[in-house]
Amino acid sequence: MVMTQPDSKTLVAIYEKMTLIKHSDDRVIGAMKAGRMVMPYYSARGQECIPAAISVQLTDEDYLVTIYRGVHDMLAKGLPPKLLWAELAGKVTGSCKGKGGPMHLTYPSKGCMVTTGIVGASMPIACGLGLATQLRGEKRVTVANFGDGASNIGAFHESLNLAAVWKLPVIFVCQNNQYAEHTAYSTGTSAAKISDRAASYGIPGVHVDGNDPIAVYSAAQQAIARARAGEGPTLIEAKTFRFNGHLIGDAGEYIPKAIYAEAVKNDPYPRYRNWLVEHQHASATQLDGIDAAIKTLIDEAEAFAMSSAAPDAIEVKRDVYATEIA
Repeated sequence: MVMTQPDSKTLVAIYEKMTLIKHSDDRVIGAMKAGRMVMPYYSARGQECIPAAISVQLTDEDYLVTIYRGVHDMLAKGLPPKLLWAELAGKVTGSCKGKGGPMHLTYPSKGCMVTTGIVGASMPIACGLGLATQLRGEKRVTVANFGDGASNIGAFHESLNLAAVWKLPVIFVCQNNQYAEHTAYSTGTSAAKISDRAASYGIPGVHVDGNDPIAVYSAAQQAIARARAGEGPTLIEAKTFRFNGHLIGDAGEYIPKAIYAEAVKNDPYPRYRNWLVEHQHASATQLDGIDAAIKTLIDEAEAFAMSSAAPDAIEVKRDVYATEIA
């Protein structure tokens, strides 16, 4: 397999996705603090470049399965901001008619198959999608996102073993943000690296800096190529850091202040922006234009959500049985 470096167009596309994730996340938190939205919300601020660097290499035909912390994954894969915001606001125009909220996002036309509220459930679901792909003789791949805490449950080991035995076209992406809810990595995980566990199943395990878009891009490129070629799954561990608590309202006081300050100091978003300009992949003016366009997009998404209607009571009885209730 011949691996290539991302060109300037691709590098800027990664930035555009990172910008969408960051600005949407900031705006959602602002709306919650202002009392305009009420919900459990799991911020992915600080983890933007992982789904951005992976999704630019995927097609609409490729599948994505993620967890309740996966709003950024869905946005990067193509979930329209208007449908996201309406779903977060509990409106009938949302991607799931306002019934799912941030923990159950979906948009199959872009391959955004499932957001699951069950820890680690993304992995066995991804195996099912991968098996279907294999049986149909398709070249599409499935990406399963999960956190470091989920690597310690049975579904992780069962899914990796099954995917390895059947050579399923699945890329397992562990976004290791170093805290499983409120528990530090070293407190709950014996392995030095989650990626080391791949050896137990005879598949590649790759550990990358999850705050380096180029490193993530390279690891994903190889994993996607392997999967499309029928060579089976890969486990990617992308080490990163979350800038907010487990969910909004959690102050994250269990995180040592020095570690938190260092992570924020090395925020991957502005660092990547500066790198693009410094290496002449884009001008500051060009990136400013992207920023402005994204902010307008989010303005429109927020206005759409706030002006949309809440679901009617009849919706409680819909999407439950095969025969729809009028």
